[in-house]
Amino acid sequence: MIAFLTGNFVKKTPSYVYIDVNGVGYEVQISLNTYSSIQDKEKGTLQTHLIVREDAHILFGFADAAEKEMFLQLVAVSGIGANTARVMLSYMKPDELSRAIVQGNAKTLEAIKGIGRKTAERIVVELRDKLAKQPVEAGTNISPWKSNTLQTDALNALVALGINRQAADGAIQKVLNQDPTVGVELLIKKALQLL
Repeated sequence: MIAFLTGNFVKKTPSYVYIDVNGVGYEVQISLNTYSSIQDKEKGTLQTHLIVREDAHILFGFADAAEKEMFLQLVAVSGIGANTARVMLSYMKPDELSRAIVQGNAKTLEAIKGIGRKTAERIVVELRDKLAKQPVEAGTNISPWKSNTLQTDALNALVALGINRQAADGAIQKVLNQDPTVGVELLIKKALQLL
């Protein structure tokens, strides 16, 4: 298995990159998120995953371990292929995908091209508990409280009050950073004060 490649980026497009590793050129399929991370670089390292099919060996590359981990989680879901997982990672960053899945937000996943209601619900059902127990890690800003029902309950309450989900999530995280032991009622009240 090829775990990562370090070399010169000979050719870069939004969907693939050619990497010259000591005179050997690898074609690596990438997401738009990875492309935006490497577009200004002449050389670097990509985390990789090799998919072997009867008719092809396809190498997928990722700017960081979080994206690779999310890719592996997605392709483990029944009905999600490597290209669909790559499209999902082009639409959303790994921490955003993780947050949507853990919070059971299938509607957000349905907004991604090629993901219907049943597929979005299957992703949530199959990955919610896994991601809640082991959030995607790396250089992403994933809240350590993501799997916590306290945060989810507070977020759902604030959204029910008509507050934007993203703004509510940011306020909740600020409160939890100041006081991780706060109860749900006080968490909601303090978050409302920040909004």
